[in-house]
Amino acid sequence: MAAQASSLPLYEEIPLKSYVKRFIEVLVLLLLLSLVAYRLLSSESGCGLAWSVALACEVWFTFIWVMVVSMKWSPIRYKTYPERLLRKVQDLPPVDIFVTTADPQLEPPMVTVNTVLSLLAVDYEAHKLACYVSDDAGSPVTLYSLIQAAEFGKRWVLFCKKYEVQVRAPFRYFGAQVPLDDTSLEFQQEWQDMKNEYDQLNLRVEEASKPDTKLLDSKEFSIFATMKRDNHESIVKVIRENKGPPDELPHLIYVAREKRPKHPHHYKAGAMNVLTRVSGVMTNAPFMLNVDCDMFVNNPQTFHHAMCLLLGTKTEEECAFVQFPQKFYNGLKDDPFGNQLVALHETMGLGMVGIQGPAYSGTGCFHRRKIIYGLPNDQDLPVQLQNGILVNPDQVYGKSLELINFIYSVGSTLTAKHSILDSLDAAHKVADCDYEFMTRWGINIGWIYGSATEDVLTGLTIQSRGYKTMYCDPDPPSFLGCAPPSGPLTATQMKRWATGLLEILFSARSPIILFLTTKLHFRQSLGYTWVLVWGLRSVPELCYSLLPPYCILSNSAFLPKIDQPAWLLPISLFMIYNFYTLYEYLQCGQSMRSWWNNQRASRINSSSAWLFGFICVILKLLGLSETVFELTRKENLDSDDGVVDEEIGRFTFDESPIFIPATTLVTVNLVAVGLGFVRMIWAGPLWMSGVEYGAGELGCCVWVLLMFRPFVKGLFGKGKYGIPTRTIWKSTGLALAFFSFCLRV
Repeated sequence: MAAQASSLPLYEEIPLKSYVKRFIEVLVLLLLLSLVAYRLLSSESGCGLAWSVALACEVWFTFIWVMVVSMKWSPIRYKTYPERLLRKVQDLPPVDIFVTTADPQLEPPMVTVNTVLSLLAVDYEAHKLACYVSDDAGSPVTLYSLIQAAEFGKRWVLFCKKYEVQVRAPFRYFGAQVPLDDTSLEFQQEWQDMKNEYDQLNLRVEEASKPDTKLLDSKEFSIFATMKRDNHESIVKVIRENKGPPDELPHLIYVAREKRPKHPHHYKAGAMNVLTRVSGVMTNAPFMLNVDCDMFVNNPQTFHHAMCLLLGTKTEEECAFVQFPQKFYNGLKDDPFGNQLVALHETMGLGMVGIQGPAYSGTGCFHRRKIIYGLPNDQDLPVQLQNGILVNPDQVYGKSLELINFIYSVGSTLTAKHSILDSLDAAHKVADCDYEFMTRWGINIGWIYGSATEDVLTGLTIQSRGYKTMYCDPDPPSFLGCAPPSGPLTATQMKRWATGLLEILFSARSPIILFLTTKLHFRQSLGYTWVLVWGLRSVPELCYSLLPPYCILSNSAFLPKIDQPAWLLPISLFMIYNFYTLYEYLQCGQSMRSWWNNQRASRINSSSAWLFGFICVILKLLGLSETVFELTRKENLDSDDGVVDEEIGRFTFDESPIFIPATTLVTVNLVAVGLGFVRMIWAGPLWMSGVEYGAGELGCCVWVLLMFRPFVKGLFGKGKYGIPTRTIWKSTGLALAFFSFCLRV
């Protein structure tokens, strides 16, 4: 029986094809093509501005739908069997863990502490784990918090493993209702002791975070006294060293890379490359996990699930990395801001898994270090070998002999080295800001530079070399993070994504170019293109939303009237598409309200965040400005900031110009609807009144207002729930310019 169990596969591939969905997808495509054909055939009746814009937009929508169908055509899911892993693999490989944080104000230290504690307590041999925390702010508070967390972690890890605690982030565990009455007195006492210790930890970190703290007076933190955030030397501190079994706490290392004003830092990608090099000279594990500071481990078996895929494949080329989906612990009911992306992962995400594998999403991902180094023999990789020896290794990896030596023996140094403290000098050297000068770091090894979405660019580069990737979504979810809790924060995040994705699209690493020149699959390139054009989609979607009010104001039409047979085309397309997307959301376990919120949020993001991302990239391409990485604020774990329940999920506004286009769109459609109904009352039914536009244009205006209902309410709201007066005045000016244009054409 033992021999039979060891021969069983570690994972199973499950196809998720649905012929009903395929039929509807093809039907929608045929309707789109028919609408384009109608537009071309009706050109004899006049090719005005509305007709031309409508044709261009509908051709674009058809192209987008072709990419959607291609992505969704062959979805698969992987089922892992961690219970078989230890029977089949006697000696599990080491793993280096990377946690990144960049601002103690936007990302409170206790958020990072909980993530680190959950990682230290996973079900994996502690002496095979090393946790590296990158602090891009160079904050003494972050270092102090990690030191305190390590002390608390000694007992926390033992407590979790002794009582098989499932949720190992303390703030989630102690925040849940634990039925203490049904447990032993020993457990109740230990639980209360741990809860008290965690509360004390929280208080110490909170006290250290205050502006008047005397933390810098301590000799241990004296190095921070003269530091500036963008001008300091590298700091690498071993907070905790694992001495080997039976020590239950993994290595814990703090890293603040060197920064100088005139040196580019490449944001998160630069931090990840520093962590890769620092860990390379200290532990050099064959696998690396990277998580954002707010993505704690929710499933203690996560590492075993990942190893089922990484070790269960026949070759490394079949699994370059294992991506876990981003899920959220603070997700509001029905996803009012459309930022939880549940259906997106379940439909488009799993569809991409069935082609060449999922894209890298920047967190919750296990990488093969050899592939990040560019080590396997492959003609497209940057490493040139002669008889197994690197040619000019310093021109690829830099001038650290220690790092180059360890690159030859990935995975063999963690248990062989007596102390990671011996590597501190080498670690400081590879963390210097000028180390990458004249090397291949960020060009085609490590995390790739050139985009605010370095994760997608890095994953795309890996897959362009012919590698496949895998997706793992166990139950319970492996990682849970913090979703932006408000409209402005969601807009900031969406703008950053749209900007970074468009930077890739307009670069030499565009998936269209990579398909023609590398090993990227055709359908995979279509999938990446669909993702990368988020910002570009804002232009046709905004234009199409302006067509109905334009037609009403200029007394023209772009849709067939209801007494024409062609009327069935747009109305059928509208109904079938919306019922199809609703079906997908219900199939993913989402509510009808969640579907509506996501449809609405998509339109709002398109006319605001995505549009501004598009503008930022155009300005960059013209050489007029550079894109700026904007960090999204994380909420304090143990504070609700006095928010009342009925206020949660309501759309809020600030004076950011990002809200001007959507406010203008709402103003224009409100005027058009009012004018349309006045004419209806004055001249009778629209299809009998002699006016050019029909009920279709008027119905589209109403639909736009329904989609932008938060902005309609914001026009009359007060405080943070109302659109600022300055934004309204600027939007009114743009609306008047649009009205003037409509009347003159």
